[in-house]
Amino acid sequence: MTAARTGPVPILMYHSVAHSPAKAAFGLSVSPDAFADQMELLAELGCTPVTTAQLAHAWRTAGALPRRPVLITFDDGYEGVHRHALPVLTKHGFASTLFVSTGWLRGAYDDGGALDTMLDWDQVRELARGGCEIGGHSHSHPQMDQLTDERLWFETLRCKEILTDELGRRPVSFAYPYGYSSRRVRRTVRSAGFAQALAVGNALAERRQGPYALERVTVRRTTGLDEFERLVVGTGRDIARTFAGDRVLTKGYAVVRGAKRAGRRLGGD
Repeated sequence: MTAARTGPVPILMYHSVAHSPAKAAFGLSVSPDAFADQMELLAELGCTPVTTAQLAHAWRTAGALPRRPVLITFDDGYEGVHRHALPVLTKHGFASTLFVSTGWLRGAYDDGGALDTMLDWDQVRELARGGCEIGGHSHSHPQMDQLTDERLWFETLRCKEILTDELGRRPVSFAYPYGYSSRRVRRTVRSAGFAQALAVGNALAERRQGPYALERVTVRRTTGLDEFERLVVGTGRDIARTFAGDRVLTKGYAVVRGAKRAGRRLGGD
C-alpha cells in the first residue's frame, strides 16, 4: 500500500464471462479468452485490484491504496464468473467484487427471470473464499428508481437478508441494477445498512461522487484490448470520448424515467 490516494480510480463493470452466452446477455458479456487477456494486461501494467469495500473505506478514512488501484466488478451472478473468471483471478491473486441479484441465483430463492445460466450458492461461497467480495444487486433486478417505496424496501432488504443468511456475513456494498438510482433509492440503500454503492456512468470513480454514486466503466463483448487499456490508464476525457454514444442514450433514458415517476405521483401511485 502507498499513502492516501484520492485521484480517480477505474472501476471495471463485467457481466457474463462465457464462450456462447444467451442472446439477452451477449452484448454485455466477454469471452473467457478476452477476460484472461485483460487480466494479464492489468498485471503487466502494475495494477492492483481492490474490492469495493476496500476502496470506499480508504476514501472514507483517508487510508492507503496501491499505487495503481483498479476494481474488477461483476453484476448479476452469471455462472461463468465461477467457471471462467475465478481461475484467472486466482492465478493473478486479484481481488474482485460480485454483485448478485438473489432472486436470479440457482437455489431456494430463484424467482425466475434470469437471462442465462446463473451461479448457485455453493459457487458464490467458493468465490467469496477466493477473495471476491459479495455485494447486493437487489432481489429481482428491477429498475429501482421506478419502484414504490414498499417494493424498493423489499428489493433492498430481501437481497441483504438472503446474502447474510447464505454467507454468514452482512454485505456492505451494493450496485444498482441497470445503474439506475435516485436520491430516494440511494437513501434506501444507505438506510438498509449498505456502506457504499456503485452506479454505471461510464466514467472514472472519484471520491467527490460520494460513497453511494461511484461510477464505473462498462467492459463488453466489443471491447478490444487497446480500448480496455484506455479504460484503465486513460484520462477522464479519453473515457468520455469512448462512451459518448452511451452518454446520449443515458440522458434520454433519464428523461423518460423521470417522466414516468412524475406521472405515477400525479396519478396517486
